[in-house]
Amino acid sequence: MPGPGTDRAAVRQRILQATYDCVARWGLSKTTVEDAAREAGLSRATVYRYFPGGRDELISAVVGWEYARFFLRLYEEVRDALSLEEVIERGLMFAHRAIREHEVLQRILLTEPEVLLPQLSVESDGTEQLIANFLVPYLEHHALAPGISVTEAADFLSRMVLSFIGAPGRWDMEDPDQVAQLVRAELLGGIVPAGA
Repeated sequence: MPGPGTDRAAVRQRILQATYDCVARWGLSKTTVEDAAREAGLSRATVYRYFPGGRDELISAVVGWEYARFFLRLYEEVRDALSLEEVIERGLMFAHRAIREHEVLQRILLTEPEVLLPQLSVESDGTEQLIANFLVPYLEHHALAPGISVTEAADFLSRMVLSFIGAPGRWDMEDPDQVAQLVRAELLGGIVPAGA
């Protein structure tokens, strides 16, 4: 059990990592508070002190934690991009690859989508706004079509980026040329002036 001087954030992180490890091993629906406590080397009571809502709160926190880690990695991938086109292209390719290669996510989407998808919907509520806010400085330095505001463009692009990350359709997200064509022809087509 953590002592009085133990950092609360470190204990919370330990519980989240332990729960994630259990989910990776057994799935979302089979992971219990007891499993997480055992994996973390803590008592059930300690886990409940951090997550008084029990299993539902713990699972929700783990999904949110992994979601935040994904977007931090995405930010690291694109933060030094020099243009709007580059940031979107790199972001799409990284996000598609990261989701495809995320073994735990892929397994849960295959075996327990009814448990995971509602959790992801909750997390995605603020994601569009985060992406839009990130794109604003790039849009402020980019020519926009007449009548298009930076805010409108950022909102549109954030929605489209999220859509293509999850469902690329006919586009091969591993082919830089196709991703560049998607960004320029479809995503930016109605936002930037023709020929820009």
